Amino acid sequence: MSLLETVERETGPAPRWSIVWLHGLGADGHDFAPIVPELLRPGWPALRFVFPHAPVRPVTINNGVRMRAWYDIRDLSIEQRADEQGVRESVAQVDALIARENERGIPNERLLLAGFSQGGAIALAAGLRREAAVAGIAALSTYLPIAGLTAAEATAAGKATPVFMAHGAHDPVVPEGLGARSRDLMRGLGMAVDWHSYPMPHSVCAEEIRDLGDWLQTRFQAG
Repeated sequence: MSLLETVERETGPAPRWSIVWLHGLGADGHDFAPIVPELLRPGWPALRFVFPHAPVRPVTINNGVRMRAWYDIRDLSIEQRADEQGVRESVAQVDALIARENERGIPNERLLLAGFSQGGAIALAAGLRREAAVAGIAALSTYLPIAGLTAAEATAAGKATPVFMAHGAHDPVVPEGLGARSRDLMRGLGMAVDWHSYPMPHSVCAEEIRDLGDWLQTRFQAG
């Protein structure tokens, strides 16, 4: 399996931490790169942000139009929409990116997964199934895909991984209730899920970036 192409931003020489950040449907790795300066705080360690481009594939609910997507969306019912094979292929691609960061000197305990919408779904699916836990998962405006299989497939390391979840109360794409159900499922597995809701649609807001920064700061201090 070839590594996905990525956009990278380093905040200082010899990064000590990496954040692998997955974009949403139809976007690409450039989508969240501009968020880096908004997120950074004085005193943080040097970071490497890795923004991969999802593969281009036909998306069923968009009339089969080819676009960057982490998995096909076959059904308007969002609970049933994630293509399991596509999810598993993307999880494997994320694991390969994590392995590359390991080779570049970043251990799992100083690596975070983040993602928006479809990208957040893959960040959750990947993080919960890892035998070697990452330092945390930030899942924005998203939900847990193939949720019915999670209890059987989540590892002890995955369930011990802290999660930041943020959602818009007025999200017409991924209803907040679906994110909340995913939160409750993970909490039911004993996971620590830091949940935040904002009066916004399917987007990102300044308060969310502030709260994510607080959560990241806690991770950096722990590591």
